[in-house]
Amino acid sequence: MKEIKIESTLYVFENLEELPSEVFSLMKKAIEIRDKAYAPYSNFNVGAAMLLDNGVVITGNNQENASYPSGLCAERTAIYYAGSQYPNAKIIQMAISAGSKNKETIKPIPPCGACRQAIVEYEIKQNAPIEIYFMGKVGNVIKSDSLANLLPLGFDKSVL
Repeated sequence: MKEIKIESTLYVFENLEELPSEVFSLMKKAIEIRDKAYAPYSNFNVGAAMLLDNGVVITGNNQENASYPSGLCAERTAIYYAGSQYPNAKIIQMAISAGSKNKETIKPIPPCGACRQAIVEYEIKQNAPIEIYFMGKVGNVIKSDSLANLLPLGFDKSVL
């Protein structure tokens, strides 16, 4: 048997004010769109904002449905819109803010597994990493230089 050790490096900002100005602006857009999410079942709102290499900012929020599998997360709402409207643009940065309507959410909330898989697909498609910043409603912001830090041993087309 052989051991494989997997390590990831993430960066923690104590609050929004510590972020570089362009990331601060992107996160503010994620927070604004988070508050417009349609989440009547979970009462858990998520907003995502993405900066493309052409300067366009795309936003998305979670959209729930009484038939739970029919809803869509904020990250995938944004990334699929970017893919359909700007198919040749690269995604440079993604900011995510998530929080419960029922309690204070101070822990940074990373993308769910399905969203991680969607994001890694776009990193592979564009042959470039996507910086990801994520937070709760308030508090620390975590930065990952690539989705690969959040989804090591990812599933991709090489196995098909």
